[in-house]
Amino acid sequence: MKAAAEFDIIVYGATGYTGQLVAEHLWRRYGFDGEVKWAMAARSQEKLEEVRDKIGAPADTPLVVADANDPAQLAAMIRRTNLIVTTVGPYQFYGTNLVAACAEAGVDYLDLCGEPVWARQMIDEYEVKAQESGARILFSCGFDSMAFELGVFFVQEAARAKLGAAVPRVKARLRAMKGGPSGGSVASVMATMAAVENDAAALAVMINPFGLTPGFEGPIQPSSDEVGDDPDVGSVGPFIMAAVDMKNVHRSNFLMGHPYGREFLYDEMVVGGGELPSVADMGTLPKPGEGPTKDERASGFYDVLFIGIGSDGRQVRTSVKGNVDPGYGASSQMLAEAAVALVGAPDVPGGIWTPGAALQHRLLDRLQQNAGVQFTIED
Repeated sequence: MKAAAEFDIIVYGATGYTGQLVAEHLWRRYGFDGEVKWAMAARSQEKLEEVRDKIGAPADTPLVVADANDPAQLAAMIRRTNLIVTTVGPYQFYGTNLVAACAEAGVDYLDLCGEPVWARQMIDEYEVKAQESGARILFSCGFDSMAFELGVFFVQEAARAKLGAAVPRVKARLRAMKGGPSGGSVASVMATMAAVENDAAALAVMINPFGLTPGFEGPIQPSSDEVGDDPDVGSVGPFIMAAVDMKNVHRSNFLMGHPYGREFLYDEMVVGGGELPSVADMGTLPKPGEGPTKDERASGFYDVLFIGIGSDGRQVRTSVKGNVDPGYGASSQMLAEAAVALVGAPDVPGGIWTPGAALQHRLLDRLQQNAGVQFTIED
């Protein structure tokens, strides 16, 4: 990492809907004279100035102009910072050059990627380079998959305290949610579906729960793609982002050295079945760059139950809850807090990480303190 960079964090894509929310959170929580030095970046100086004024930031807010398709501009931006937060997706279209440049320069990179095929390509192509340069590259730093990755981490910590050991089986059950996935997440899913349609190798990654753990294949996982009955919560149905989240949960276990065991089983479903957006609903969801009003974001919420089941059948139950919509309010705050946490974690080595594996309790605590996320033991 570059110790003497001008900025700790640059928010790239700050003129987009979610990027603006990230910048607003950093401004309201940290200002410009606090814990981190940060700047906003996008393609247009004029639009950056509009966002600056809209979020109430001062006239001397640092603004950086850079185009994702211009390698020289990207390189110039990267030289000015220790860490890039990017909300410019789908990342398979706009993220590769930035990942490559950060991995080469030893600059940290965080995003909201919900594109496991692209993430695997980045792991295969740039993980060794990131390890060598010291760049910490963290994908999926929003509600998907951070809430689930840290939810599993938290229930396993509770299991160790209550049962004396990590549990080999965890079930995530979405009990309530208002807000749904963001338009950017939907665009990412649609782009990924198109990419795998005629690519057997990409499809193999997409359908494999261990698609992000190169060199490791765990056991066959519980099915989560059909409506059914769960004896612990009642009727359940598929969750649109489960295929992404489950890969990141298994990668987190993999990166930490399998503290949940090499035979770990995990799935996530929606309680009640069919209450959250499905693939068939995608055409009705917001487009990238669009989103709910401030009041609509504030009226959102989420409640995810995690059931840890020991080999002897004993259980521990925890929850992850938030009082803003998950797709925009929660994801923007989670991404911002992950960036600040990573700035304060110089001991994390270079490589391509999941946020929970890299930051563990530091991130969990920061989300509780600054992003309204509640991690609770329920029994």
